[in-house]
Amino acid sequence: MRKPGKIVIVGTGFVGSSTAFAIMDAGLATELVLIDVNRAKAEGEAMDLNHGISFVKPVKIWAGDYEDCKDADIVIITAGANQKPGETRLDLTKKNAQVTKSIVENIIKYTKDAILLMVTNPVDVLTYVVYKVSGFPKNQVLGSGTVLDSSRFRYLLAQHCQVDVRNVHAYILGEHGDSEIAAWSLTNIGGVNFMQECLLCGKNCSPEVKEEIFNKVKNAAYEIIERKGATYYAIALAVRRIVEAIIRDENSILPVSSVVDDVYGIKDVALSLPAIVNKSGVAKVFDIPLTDEEKEKLKNSAQIIKNVINSLDI
Repeated sequence: MRKPGKIVIVGTGFVGSSTAFAIMDAGLATELVLIDVNRAKAEGEAMDLNHGISFVKPVKIWAGDYEDCKDADIVIITAGANQKPGETRLDLTKKNAQVTKSIVENIIKYTKDAILLMVTNPVDVLTYVVYKVSGFPKNQVLGSGTVLDSSRFRYLLAQHCQVDVRNVHAYILGEHGDSEIAAWSLTNIGGVNFMQECLLCGKNCSPEVKEEIFNKVKNAAYEIIERKGATYYAIALAVRRIVEAIIRDENSILPVSSVVDDVYGIKDVALSLPAIVNKSGVAKVFDIPLTDEEKEKLKNSAQIIKNVINSLDI
């Protein structure tokens, strides 16, 4: 019987290759297949990774084709056009929707059982495209969503409060993009509400400071792209964390993007909410207790995503 841990990555650009490295280094895969329209690029990445196998847990890595999706536990999609300076994630939509459609049509020729994990932007729209094109159950299709945004949020809060980031619990929800929202009402540090923590430690947590922190989260990708052309290390670690939760059947709660049924009246759209992630994919999406203002912002974010989805021919 085959051991679980066969992971396929479609797309070996900066994000795909960084993700492959992160998964290999964490020892999460027994087999790691790299697929790219540029076969030589995939082969080069596989060669480079293979040369470091003596330093990690045993894993078989090769450049493959879509037929290698057979028996895969997870297929990660990172292929598509990159976000350019000055370009929003939603600007990428139409060109990447067609790329995604073609990729998924090829994947489903060889598997109906794999978890499909979308990373390419705009991730929420494309997660929905994967869901529609694949015909897979909702739980088997998810996107990296705001897992990275929430990590950025936690980092900045930790810096502000001068505490270990692992003791900061906070979510960015909705779109992985300009309409995302910070769930301030749920934000806590070591179990203490963020505003109470500010009072206890004497930090400035005025509305202006909170807005500044949130804007740094929301605009982080633009800042990085302006400086180095692309973001890839942190998203690779975020994807690795999601893969870990699936492969190890952890029942971890992560703000992944998934197609929601009826949360605050939001239906038939993919966006990020805290969800239990395990070997079945998205096992449960939480209907979390947001404030009325946060609910309205989440609904607005959902409508923005939905408008873009409705403009596509899928």
